[in-house]
Amino acid sequence: MDTKTLVQEKYGAAAREVRKSGTVACGDPSLRCCDPITTNLYNEAEKSGLPASAVLASLGCGNPTALIELKAGETVLDLGSGGGIDVLLSAKRVGPTGKAYGLDMTDDMLALARENQRQAGVENVEFLQGEIEKIPLPDNSVDVVISNCVINLSADKDCVLREAFRVLKPGGRFAVSDVVTRGEVPAEVRQSMLLWVGCVAGALEEKEYMAKLASAGFAGISVEPTRVHSVEDARHFLVEAGIDVDAIAPLVDGKFMSAFIRAEKPMPSLYTDAVAELVAIGAAIAANCDPCFKYHFQQARKIGVSRDDMMRAVKTAQSVKETPAKAMLQLAHQYLEADPAGLPIVQSCCG
Repeated sequence: MDTKTLVQEKYGAAAREVRKSGTVACGDPSLRCCDPITTNLYNEAEKSGLPASAVLASLGCGNPTALIELKAGETVLDLGSGGGIDVLLSAKRVGPTGKAYGLDMTDDMLALARENQRQAGVENVEFLQGEIEKIPLPDNSVDVVISNCVINLSADKDCVLREAFRVLKPGGRFAVSDVVTRGEVPAEVRQSMLLWVGCVAGALEEKEYMAKLASAGFAGISVEPTRVHSVEDARHFLVEAGIDVDAIAPLVDGKFMSAFIRAEKPMPSLYTDAVAELVAIGAAIAANCDPCFKYHFQQARKIGVSRDDMMRAVKTAQSVKETPAKAMLQLAHQYLEADPAGLPIVQSCCG
């Protein structure tokens, strides 16, 4: 069974159990519903006003909404929103002028989340069906991406991070609770511990997580441990799996943790290569420098600067120097109208 099907089946079963009996059966550790991973993540003030089923269906490892500042009017996206608790909490914080999206691929969880939304009476929420590897939202459309111990369930974490980067607006924030590992752990021990905390597709080592975020384009990356899990926390599960807990303790303690991962999508640079060439074109015209204009015009064309932008640079130069040489203006218009392929190649006189 592949990871996607495994996740759908297990989390669908959890949602059905919550709706049927008002409880979550904790016999399966991969549902992450056993102490100490998921307990005491939300305080009473946060839980008040929320349906009990939203709290029960929270199978995460943290509380991302408590560790990120959300502002009125912002748009938030929760990847793998489950029963909807983090979406509903986010919606309250961004207020009626903001919006909170929840994305989940499991039919039963979406049905549970929408029922929780109805019971909570929250209107600025929309639950979307889809996969976190292919987010059904346009580029640059959300201010904050949150997630609660879901990215570790994906078999293609690089794709998830690229998608999160894509939908964030420039300056947008990535604020995720997830399980990470720290340092080297023997493969068989690592697998047993990850099954205990529910990372069916494998948690990332913290430096690897940070490297993947940087590769996706993020900046300002940090990993803040929120709970460090000891071998004693998993003793019962590990003993049943036939593992000598006392022997592996030195290899495990302090190396598995729930953490808060922060990053941001950088703002675009204002002084781009295109801007530099436009400034140079204007300066060349104002200085009456024929070779400089020809060189920077060609450079601007090479990097895709539009004719309209170059015309604005020409007009700006004219306004800076009211009496530029007529020959330079004629040259500028000639170059603007010409076929770029037919223009001579020249070297800059300005270095």
